[in-house]
Amino acid sequence: MDIATPRFEHLDEPLGLGESRPRISWTITTEKPGWHQSAYELSARGERVLVESDESVLVPWPFAPLAARERVAVSVRVRDAAGAWSDWSPPAVAEAGLLDPADWSARFVAPPGGEQLLRGEFTVRPAVTSARLYATALGVYELELNGVTVGDHVLAPGWTSYHHRLRYQTHDVTALLRPGPNTLGAILGEGWYRGRLGFQGGSVAVYGERLALLAQLEITYADGAVERFGTGSGWQCAPGPILSSGIYDGETHDARLETPTDWRPVEILDHDLSTLVAPTGPPVRRTQELAPVEILTSPSGRTILDFGQNLVGRLRITARGPAGGRVVLRHAEVLEEGELATRPLRTAAATDVYILRGDGDEIWEPRFTFHGFRYAGVEGPVDPDLVRAVVCHTDMERTGHFECSDPLLNRLHENVVWSMRGNFLDLPTDCPQRDERLGWTGDLQVFAPTAAFLHDCAGMLTSWLADLAAEQADGGAVPVVVPNVLGERAVLAAAGWGDATVIVPWVLYQRYGDAGLLERQFPSMRRYVEHVAGLAVEGLVESGYQFGDWLDPAAPPDKPGDGRTPKAVVATAYLAYSAGIVAEAAQVLGLDAAPFVALAADVRRAFARAYVSAEGVVLGDSATAYALALRFGLLPAPEQRAFAGERLAEVLAAGGHHIATGFLGTPEVCDALTEAGRVEAAYRLLLQRGCPSWLYAVTMGATTIWERWDSMLPDGSVNPGEMTSFNHYAFGAVADWLHRTVAGLAPAAPGYRRLALTPRPGGDLSYARATLRTPYGRAELSWTVTDDTMTTQATIPPNTTASVTLPGTPPFEAESGTHHWTTPWPPKGMGASR
Repeated sequence: MDIATPRFEHLDEPLGLGESRPRISWTITTEKPGWHQSAYELSARGERVLVESDESVLVPWPFAPLAARERVAVSVRVRDAAGAWSDWSPPAVAEAGLLDPADWSARFVAPPGGEQLLRGEFTVRPAVTSARLYATALGVYELELNGVTVGDHVLAPGWTSYHHRLRYQTHDVTALLRPGPNTLGAILGEGWYRGRLGFQGGSVAVYGERLALLAQLEITYADGAVERFGTGSGWQCAPGPILSSGIYDGETHDARLETPTDWRPVEILDHDLSTLVAPTGPPVRRTQELAPVEILTSPSGRTILDFGQNLVGRLRITARGPAGGRVVLRHAEVLEEGELATRPLRTAAATDVYILRGDGDEIWEPRFTFHGFRYAGVEGPVDPDLVRAVVCHTDMERTGHFECSDPLLNRLHENVVWSMRGNFLDLPTDCPQRDERLGWTGDLQVFAPTAAFLHDCAGMLTSWLADLAAEQADGGAVPVVVPNVLGERAVLAAAGWGDATVIVPWVLYQRYGDAGLLERQFPSMRRYVEHVAGLAVEGLVESGYQFGDWLDPAAPPDKPGDGRTPKAVVATAYLAYSAGIVAEAAQVLGLDAAPFVALAADVRRAFARAYVSAEGVVLGDSATAYALALRFGLLPAPEQRAFAGERLAEVLAAGGHHIATGFLGTPEVCDALTEAGRVEAAYRLLLQRGCPSWLYAVTMGATTIWERWDSMLPDGSVNPGEMTSFNHYAFGAVADWLHRTVAGLAPAAPGYRRLALTPRPGGDLSYARATLRTPYGRAELSWTVTDDTMTTQATIPPNTTASVTLPGTPPFEAESGTHHWTTPWPPKGMGASR
């Protein structure tokens, strides 16, 4: 039995923890099949605690709470069911951050006249043993200590609901100090705090007019003495080289201004230190670099670089020329008639400018902006061959993979991954390129299951959900974007969007086993459902603004909410679904579930009475109407459910097996068909290549998921609608069905403590495979079919079990370990359907 280094909360870098009692997780590696833990023992501070339990994920901290700044090494060992103990794990070090406002002696400092550069000087004695730098900003910031950049974070401190929660970062800077004089410097940018946010012109300075820095350096010496140096009245500021910077419009940098001489005093800015919080997830980082795959000359004679992949980040250039020369970089996701297609960017300039200082090769990358692009126009004295696209996103660990025998499906899945990477940049956004880039709740609601498989996003989404709860109205309504920069007009009970309040915490509980998150979010979940229930009349939600089944392909380009499914059908379905989830969550938490059990039942009955015929026809007779009714348990009679499943398949067949759903129907349609016994209809929908379909975009060269099914028309022109993004993950929610049904790897208990292995081969696929790093270890399921045999291989992590259902065989149980099963193919009765 080998135990991996324990993990605290959802963090791989537990430096500056915000929890005084961080929960602990570990995984076991063993070749012994059917291995189960019966007890564990934790060791810290010279103390050991033995716990008779088979739990190994997010177990409670059993020791005295961490004090601010305290550093504690924790090891674990486990006992198996036979009574044998493992060796101790390698120690994991948990270090607390600053846990209380009183821990801060530094003050926020602000430049009085818009200056960007700040600095403070201090003296260090010999024999430093450790040094920690705690920092944040109103705006975005980058630090230097003695001329060396501190850390590798991008756009720190990130974007939160700043009035409620402002993250600070913790850095180990021991190696950057030197005896004698030292200088701590910073550069500030507007970022989300003061920059332009929102569409239709947007707003500036949503959170405040003044940028400011907070930094506190704590130095510990060999003799035990501690010195603190922080931002305060002794600091200075000066103008810098960044002439402008904005999330939407880009950055202009004049390298001739990089060495200022006009230093002046800063001003102290009062700010509520109780809003400061430690991160719960990883920061944004540079994660990859791409070279251009082709250098093009446009019809107008412009140089355009094609990086072969729609991505999110910025460019790094190498320029050479006289002082004052300019390099201009423009960004676009697609080309139209050989030129950069910038109309989809709307008012976002997405342009970076570098002004040379004129002293040889000059390497530059913008600091405080990002762009969504595959193509970049380059003007000025720059070598195109040396330009690199720098990919930036929240540095989540990749946890899940999928592959199959169809190259187009593999490309579709890769497109989903790239769209998640690009739109999980500190928070889950709708798009990364135009004048929007907001945390739309509905987009994440439908995509959360896919996201939780592909990457470890629990820590990041924990932060986002805390903002959602903080911005929830007293009455229970929630903004459709979080953080809310659209004002009161955005706070409403829009079905599928507001329901993120309920559904996202539940998905994270199911996928990560985090009951603590569920407990923290439960008051918000309950208030939202109670609010919507209060708006309903006799169980039906038929008033208030609704997005409906957004971007149904039948909706006009300029009216994306006018789809085939009545909005009241969608809204009432979601109330029933969310009420049921709140009831289940209450049961998990040991709370009174009865009111929500009754509410869900009442709404289901009202739905059936008002919107379902005796036969099973659902109002609207649309794919989304049937998918929601089937998936959300809204059809009371077996005959109605059977009819609805057949009718769903008929509606799709009548449309040529093209997609006929928008944001809310799309994640449910393949599952609805599968559960109705029409898995082949689901495969026909999945494998359709004509427009609209998932694979249409792939055949058009897409490398990310599009916002519209026809963001690019078959003739290569861009959809005329005002709202046309080529990087929008919502329709990529189908990847969850690829993982759970095509490959067959799904959770059967929270956190994958129990797995459901239920592969469903179909279409013309001969092979599929999914792997996942679950909270308990690596799980895998793969299958191959030949003319007469299906071969299935599975890896079940230690301390878990699985329920296995192979085509044509009764369900059976499997213990942890590696398994190989061979069954007849096709199973009896299935041949004709294939």
